Amino acid sequence: MHAIIETGGKQYRVAPGDVVRVEKLAGEVGSEIELPLRAVFKGEGELVVGGDLGQATVKGTIVANGRGEKILVFKFKRKKQYKRTQGHRQDYTEVRVRDIVV
Repeated sequence: MHAIIETGGKQYRVAPGDVVRVEKLAGEVGSEIELPLRAVFKGEGELVVGGDLGQATVKGTIVANGRGEKILVFKFKRKKQYKRTQGHRQDYTEVRVRDIVV
């Protein structure tokens, strides 16, 4: 069984035991967290979506908080002597999926 969760404006496919790197979430390392479901895929290709989910959630544990690799944003306009360089590091949270509760 696996599920589709949504957090931080993105959707992720998860199964029990997976470790997923998502946008920064509030919480300490080791704390329990619940994420809302979008869809659940059960055995034999059965799909549960929308109102059929009810109060279904994904339970997990925060494994780590960190920052991703640095990316460089470089802008320039040719023949105008315009150049700008800016760096960015995105914060993330790693979540270990414990259980899918339907």
